Amino acid sequence: MDRDESQPVTDVILVGAGIMSATLGTLLRKLDPTLTVQVFERLDRAGAESSAAWNNAGTGHSAFCELNYTPEAPDGSVDVAKAIRIAEQFELSKQLWASLVQQGDLPDSTTFIRNIPHMSFVWGEASVAYLRTRYRELQRSPLFEGMEYTEDPGRIAEWIPRVMEGESRGEPVAVTRMAIGNDVNFGQLTRTLIAWLAEQEGVTMHLGHEVRGFRRDGGGWQIDVHDLQAGVTRSEHARFVFIGAGGYSLPLLEQTGIPESAGYGAFPVSGQWLRCTSREVIERHGSKVYGKAALGAPPMSVPHLDTRWIDGKQNLLFGPYAGFTTKFLKQGSYLDLFRSLGFDNIVPVLSAGLDNLDLTRYLVGQALLSPDRRLAMLRDYYPEARSEDWELEIAGQRVQIIKSDGRGGGVLKFGTEVVTSADGSMAALLGASPGASTSVAIMLDLVQRCFPEEWRTGGWQPRCRELVPSLGRALHENAELCRSQRQRSLSGLGLAGV
Repeated sequence: MDRDESQPVTDVILVGAGIMSATLGTLLRKLDPTLTVQVFERLDRAGAESSAAWNNAGTGHSAFCELNYTPEAPDGSVDVAKAIRIAEQFELSKQLWASLVQQGDLPDSTTFIRNIPHMSFVWGEASVAYLRTRYRELQRSPLFEGMEYTEDPGRIAEWIPRVMEGESRGEPVAVTRMAIGNDVNFGQLTRTLIAWLAEQEGVTMHLGHEVRGFRRDGGGWQIDVHDLQAGVTRSEHARFVFIGAGGYSLPLLEQTGIPESAGYGAFPVSGQWLRCTSREVIERHGSKVYGKAALGAPPMSVPHLDTRWIDGKQNLLFGPYAGFTTKFLKQGSYLDLFRSLGFDNIVPVLSAGLDNLDLTRYLVGQALLSPDRRLAMLRDYYPEARSEDWELEIAGQRVQIIKSDGRGGGVLKFGTEVVTSADGSMAALLGASPGASTSVAIMLDLVQRCFPEEWRTGGWQPRCRELVPSLGRALHENAELCRSQRQRSLSGLGLAGV
């Protein structure tokens, strides 16, 4: 299809104004300030869906305390490879944010990131043995330097008094602690990055605009955009399109018709929190405490008693309690799941569903939990919790990937995946956790895949290393580099060191 030459072409169109689009747009404009960019967001505010603070299930995933990243094998060994990878990716995020703060492109870092100790807490002989092995394995990597481990109830009580209040548990307990853990308000960070982008010449932000279709346009794309307030639809043209629309990324990707989109399906998961309303309770718990997921629970349902700073105020959450839904976004439609089904993905979706009936039953059971049962689960982490100090808060939606296995079936995948067209002109991010925390690493990989010529010969690599100094070098294999870059990030972000 040939484009009308009188119509302007935008270099980059970003669909969705969440943390992924904000990160990619910032990187691209830093690498080439002449690029024209348009951002289209269906809501009236950036960072209001999956990136929003009250919706985001994880605020600073660095694998310091998330036990689902370190699975235990039947022989008792613990695989820490994923934890090392995620910890390294989070360091890349901090490097970029520190560079942007130092350059004046981000404001005072306390608006979006703070020091919050990260802890793993377990009880029972088997779980204590697991945590002990996990700690020992993680100590082999400089990324986990400074991690503390104890089985002493008295010391644990000093670190997390709320968790150890009340009668003795009557069984062994253990904790790991990383003092340099962080709490990140990704909603605030997203809006700050988007605000910086919108101030740049050649960048335009469109709120209340819904993307409704894609068509090939020579070497680029024609995008149908509906102005929700004016009620009119227009066409935009772009050389490159990124779909970072959270749960809606899959339906939009399917509309592009690129062969790479075939065979993908989606499994939506809803969530709820208990939010503490007692300031006295909130102010006596200043850490993120993660435990082990219940048998059959999805990875994003790892229970945690979680201190967060939202809009400059300390808060305390417990959860998440998972649930089943057919919506792809918190402000989506109950028809989303059914509309995403088509000839090319119906078999993988049904196959994955049959293979994960226990998970479906678990999610439905979680959705039907009584208030007393929710409180009982909270008391595993805060024994003296009172129902009058907590209220139910609805979290955001998570849409996990179902991917064809190439044999007629489908596999449910927990994580994120970037799908790109063969010519690199279209890309989409699918999946969820630990997306936000690893957004910089994910977008750096996308830039290299979709802009290979600029990366090789356009001077983008040296410019990128000014922003992310350890790019291309493995921190977990170089203790001195890890220490120096971590200190640079901590200093640039005004955070405390080990």
